[in-house]
Formats: sequence, structure tokens, C-alpha cells
Amino acid sequence: MLANYLIGLREGLEASLVVVILVAYLVKSHRTNLLPRIWGGVAIAVAVSLAFGALLTFGPRSLSFEAQEAIGGTLSIIAVGFVTWMVFWMARSARSLSGELRGRIDVAAEAGRASLVVVAMLAVGREGLETALFLWAATQAASNGTGSTGVPLIGAALGIATAVVLGFLVYRGALKLNLAKFFTWTGAILILVAAGVLAYGVHDLQEAGILPGLNNLAFDVSNAIPPGSIVGTLLKGTLNFSPATTWLEAVVWVLYVVPVMYLFFRQIRKNKAPAPAAPQPARATS
Repeated sequence: MLANYLIGLREGLEASLVVVILVAYLVKSHRTNLLPRIWGGVAIAVAVSLAFGALLTFGPRSLSFEAQEAIGGTLSIIAVGFVTWMVFWMARSARSLSGELRGRIDVAAEAGRASLVVVAMLAVGREGLETALFLWAATQAASNGTGSTGVPLIGAALGIATAVVLGFLVYRGALKLNLAKFFTWTGAILILVAAGVLAYGVHDLQEAGILPGLNNLAFDVSNAIPPGSIVGTLLKGTLNFSPATTWLEAVVWVLYVVPVMYLFFRQIRKNKAPAPAAPQPARATS
């Protein structure tokens, strides 16, 4: 539940900040008559994201076990790809996000009535589709594919609700978040969550018979950490940790976490580094 709360909080806050930037810019530029178009685009994006989530949840249920595992494993790996791209995109683009969105608004406002709807729909819809896919994958991993998705989805809904409240408070000026630190630490946590989802996706593909090594365990600590225990449930719900992990799952987890975490923090350090000073013109010699 905690992992899904963090996913909903981070992704929801990104979408909320996008809406805050769009709305605040229109208000400050005295174009409040265009606000209904922004809200229309947001509504369409939310509806599409919910429909996509419903399709992921209910679509594969009529398939065979092997087909469900194959689809689940493939979508889990795709979800990890999307969330990894999102984490690095936000690390690179957080500083320039506001200016980029304002430029899009100016262009769209001059282009026609539907253009602002499209801008808002694409800006929020990208976050919504990524959230739906990653939440589905994380929920499947946390529930072991049993379909018990209620508690993880409640965590995600609480995270999104918190993000909406924070976005409103930011808009009203009542709260100033240190977004650099927020996206740094939630990004690092999401990388660990994504690694668990990736390992679970590999496990799904092993159960579908697509990948080998299902019975070749790297470790089995089920006796020390029973899956139904408080510790086991907490580790499963936050990091998608499995007490019985195959060698292929363990290797994939390490090969993902080590380079991705290194590159992520290197990007963060690069963002903090001061810009190089402009070269001084050479003095003329007499």
C-alpha cells in the first residue's frame, strides 16, 4: 500500500503541478475565459486513464493462466520502462517545465478553440496513462496475481488525493515544496519499486514458460520472513520483495538498480552543478 501511495503521490503531484502552471498562467495573463478548455482537457485525460486502467484490470481475466502471466510480465516490463523514462525526464526537465508549458499555452491559445484542450489533455494524459500502467503492474506484483487489488488501489487513491490537495495549496500560495528534494527522493524510491516490478515481471514470464529458471532459486527465506507476516507484507507492499526469488529475478534486479540509481543521482548532481563562467575577452596588447 505504501509503494502505491508513493506512486500516486508522485505521479499525481506531477499532473497537479502541470495543471497549476497552466491555470496560474492563464489567470495572471487575464485569459480566464480559456480556463474551461483546460479543465475540459484534464477531464478527458482522467477519463482515458481510468478506461485504460479498467482495460488492464478486467481485459485479461478470460485468458488462460499462461496467457495472463505472459501479458502481465510483458506489461510489467513496459511499465518499468515508462516509469524509468519518467523519473529521468523529471530529473532533467523540472527547472524548465514551467517555461515550456507557458510557451505551449501561448501557441495553443492563438491556434484555435480545441488547441488548449489538446495541450491540457496531452500534458495530464501522459502522466495518467503512465500512472495507470505502473499502478496496475505494481498492484499485480503486490497481490501475487490473485486479484486482491483493493488495498493497493486505496493507497494509490490516497496518494493522488494528497497530490491534488498539495497542488491546490501550492496554487493558493499556502505551501512551498522543495520540489528538487521531493522528486530526488521519490525518484530514488520509485527506482527500487520499479526494480521489484521488473523482477515480478520476469517471474511472470517464467511462470508462462517464456523464460527459464522458475525452480532455480537464488534464496528462499520464507521460513524467516513468511509472505503473510507483517514484515513480509510490508516488504512486498513497498519493494515487491519475494521471500523465494529465482536467480534470474535476482540478477535482473541488481542489473537494473545499480546502473539506473547511479545514472539518476549523476543527473541530479549535474543539475546542481553551477553553469560554467563565460570566457573573458582577451585584452589587446600594445
